[in-house]
Amino acid sequence: MAEASRILQSGFLPPFSHNSPSHRTTLHFNSSYTFHRRNSTTPNTINIRCSSSVSAAETTKPTKAENVPWGCDIDSLENASTLQKWLSDSGLPDQKMGIQRVDVGERGLVALKNIRKGEKLLFVPPSLVITADSKWSNPEAGAVLKQYNVPDWPFLATYLISEASLMKSSRWSNYISALPRQPYSLLYWTRSELDRYLEASQIRERAIERINNVTGTYNDLKLRIFSKHPDLFPEEIFNIETFNWSFGILFSRLVRLPSMDGRVALVPWADMLNHNCEVETFLDYDKSSQGIVFTTDRAYQPGEQVFISYGRKSNGELLLSYGFVPREGTNPSDSVELSFSLKKSDKCYKEKVEALKKHGLSASECFPIQVTGWPLELMAFAYLVVSPPSMSRQFGEMAAAASNKSTSKKDMKYPEIEEEALQFILDSCESSISKYSKFLQASGEMDLDVTNPKQLNRRVFLKQLAVDLCTSERRILFRSQYILRRRLRDIRSGELKALNLFDGLRNLFK
Repeated sequence: MAEASRILQSGFLPPFSHNSPSHRTTLHFNSSYTFHRRNSTTPNTINIRCSSSVSAAETTKPTKAENVPWGCDIDSLENASTLQKWLSDSGLPDQKMGIQRVDVGERGLVALKNIRKGEKLLFVPPSLVITADSKWSNPEAGAVLKQYNVPDWPFLATYLISEASLMKSSRWSNYISALPRQPYSLLYWTRSELDRYLEASQIRERAIERINNVTGTYNDLKLRIFSKHPDLFPEEIFNIETFNWSFGILFSRLVRLPSMDGRVALVPWADMLNHNCEVETFLDYDKSSQGIVFTTDRAYQPGEQVFISYGRKSNGELLLSYGFVPREGTNPSDSVELSFSLKKSDKCYKEKVEALKKHGLSASECFPIQVTGWPLELMAFAYLVVSPPSMSRQFGEMAAAASNKSTSKKDMKYPEIEEEALQFILDSCESSISKYSKFLQASGEMDLDVTNPKQLNRRVFLKQLAVDLCTSERRILFRSQYILRRRLRDIRSGELKALNLFDGLRNLFK
């Protein structure tokens, strides 16, 4: 589980400093999440960034499960039962839910008793929650990271590896043993798998970007901190395989708790809850009970799986972080991202690029399209793309609207170029539909011949995920294609009627 935000600006990690006081501020990173960092007032900063010297091929190598000795198979119940007993012994109140194998997700929490609508559940005490303030079993390692003011996400990723490496001597050993050893999130797909199965989807670019960010983060931590303290951070434990594992856990399970000053946390037991697109309930800290709770938005009978929401995410975003795709048509928040670009042959290309830059945009931008339509920002971008030199005075206005920074809240319209703008969007939709259709037609003929049965099962599963995603995204594009064609037909039909009326009047006067 994790909270979502828009992709905003580059740089997976902000600068951090050595030996300086800290407090939390909110920053946005080039991933699908909002992070917190410890901010420093000292001028001597150490820049943490994604290493540009790392090639895409190097950063998308698969994580080998055998290199990560912690956790369990994704559908294991044995370790989860041990986790429940440990949590109960450590202060978790009696639960109305138990962990079982389920149809939706390999394992989940199922109602053991009748649960009413509006009832609060869980009550996980803060002492059983992992945050950046949690006590380290190896306090010297934690002290070093705090001296450098490492941001919360890499701080927690390192903490998780440190605790996992201590096995039974860590307080969190029962929790870590119940975590999946290798989830199916896109962080674990190889570059060849991403290229093969997700070529048609824009989520492929998001996955590559995320993998590169995690690798760059690890490389910078290794360069700035780990290499200077090899006794505390030995490479046989703190390496790219273990960091892929820990970041995979964070991307799929970290939650933001608004009532705990917005801090991010891992909440054992609560992270066994699966997602349902129709559920509107989220985790938060309840001050009255002093525990992490959620309030049900429906009643559950004994034996029914209990769900929460991971946020209003598209199917692509759910696959990116959690490794699953909801059934086609069941996700009201589903969308497909399309890339749109200025035409370099445009006589006003430079002027339009400058207008976009002033509002934080580039010549190529991605916009989400839903079954219900597309955002006003996309329409403004389309207007800018097709606008002639005679409309140069409106370039700035269009760029501002495309960036959602326009002072006007009204739907911006330019009737004289509306047909061209809609045709531009339609052409992009149909081009993408063609790519999706080509993949889906070829998916049945893909060669999955591998000698390792486990690898074969993995490839079959990944291909099915890709087919499910591409089918749902193409469905949205088909709907948009229908709406765009109908709108263009109405515009052209209206123009034809106006032309016929004009011809009739001209003949009358003759």
